[in-house]
Amino acid sequence: MTRLWYGPFDGNATVTDSPTPHSSRRSNRRLALRRRALRKHFQFYSKCKNWALAQNVSVSPISWRREHWVLASVAVAFTVIVGMIMPTWARAMKSEGEVPSVTTLSLPLPALSADAQSADDKALAGLAAAGMVPGMENDAWKIAIVRTGQSLADIFHELGLSPTELQRLVNANVDNGAFRRIHPGDEFAFRIDGAGKLQALRFDRDDHTRVVLRLDASGVHSEVAERALERRVHVAHGSIKSSLFEAGDSAGMTDSMTLKLAQAFGYDIDFAQDLRVGDTFTVIYNDVYREGERLRDGDIIGATFINGGRRFTAFRYEDGEGTVSFYSEDGRPLKTSFLRTPVEFTRISSRFSAGRMHPVLGKMRAHKGVDYAAPTGTPIYAAGDAKVEFRGVKNGFGNVVILQHGGQYSTVYGHMSRFAAGLSGGQRVRQGQLIGYVGMTGLATGPHLHYEFRINGQHRDPLSVTLPKPEPLPATELAKFKQLTQPMLAQLKRYEDPRLALAK
Repeated sequence: MTRLWYGPFDGNATVTDSPTPHSSRRSNRRLALRRRALRKHFQFYSKCKNWALAQNVSVSPISWRREHWVLASVAVAFTVIVGMIMPTWARAMKSEGEVPSVTTLSLPLPALSADAQSADDKALAGLAAAGMVPGMENDAWKIAIVRTGQSLADIFHELGLSPTELQRLVNANVDNGAFRRIHPGDEFAFRIDGAGKLQALRFDRDDHTRVVLRLDASGVHSEVAERALERRVHVAHGSIKSSLFEAGDSAGMTDSMTLKLAQAFGYDIDFAQDLRVGDTFTVIYNDVYREGERLRDGDIIGATFINGGRRFTAFRYEDGEGTVSFYSEDGRPLKTSFLRTPVEFTRISSRFSAGRMHPVLGKMRAHKGVDYAAPTGTPIYAAGDAKVEFRGVKNGFGNVVILQHGGQYSTVYGHMSRFAAGLSGGQRVRQGQLIGYVGMTGLATGPHLHYEFRINGQHRDPLSVTLPKPEPLPATELAKFKQLTQPMLAQLKRYEDPRLALAK
């Protein structure tokens, strides 16, 4: 067992070893290392215990020892280094001199001519009308764009305007419909005074009409300003490589204009199955501009489409009754007289048959139409232009609509859940007009449309009947149509021939 005894701090220590019977060689080596470390520590402390920069003079006279010289040398060296660095740093931070003063001189400008002054005034007025000149009248307008599900009352609340002011506008009955028929994206501008009261409301009634409603103590005053529209005509030519929309984009057309192209030729070309790589199209279309700014897509004026080696043409034409349709180059309407299927269906649940087992009655009966299975509420459209012969309830059919198309054709739509709003007997309907919704009224086991096609009262299979071709334009209309479309047709043909297109 080892015991250590430390005496006063004079470097002396007594180490007493009392070996134990069980001590080993490893423990003896550990004790020897410990004694050596203690001796080194005490020797260092005995040398350094009197180090100090200041001495007690009363105890011993001032004398310079080795440690004093070391500390003094370090202090002197530090002082010299600082002395060398500081002047250089001071010169680096010193300003090179005062910045010379700038003198502004007022130079007389030549007077503007009357024409130049008038042009500047007009330009300034135009900027003010656009709300781009701070401090002028239009700078006070606050623009609000209608969001989905938002009403005009919500906009008034967001702007901190009182509902009383909205009611005042409604009661004035000035362009009242504009407040009830707002759509996402519509823009309203508000002019609000310093007290937070509405002074004026501005909105576009349509593309070319702007309305400003001004409020004062005497009431609400309406100002209507006409805004000129400009239609700029473009020609695009494309070739199908992967898809119609990719080709339209490469030709510089927007997706919506490409969709209009597909709709124009949709009666002749099935773009889901018939489109081929290498098919080409040429389109003459326009864009709508207002005050030099592009407002929206316009219309397709004329187009040709070569699909699988077959050439189709389409020209937009408004007839004497104001009906706008697409016609081929010989004046025949592109849309067929009848839609092949008047509903977007999920599957055909029962086909036309001379005899089938009725799912409700449980006996064999002829099925004189086609059943299109679809969810309840799916829209049903008129297959062609017609007069409503019957609208009501019939046994077996449930809610049913019967349309008479001219003299010999009629169509039947059965098992409707409800009729379209406003539909009544004797009413005229257009092809594609909503007439009702899919249901399962009458003898039906599930929601579907029972559709029949009759010629002179005889039932025909709607899936295989040869649909009549639409009648061409009357002679007088046809002459006018050809006069308008011949120049466009010549231009389209030039783009179809690559050599002529390059020459152009």
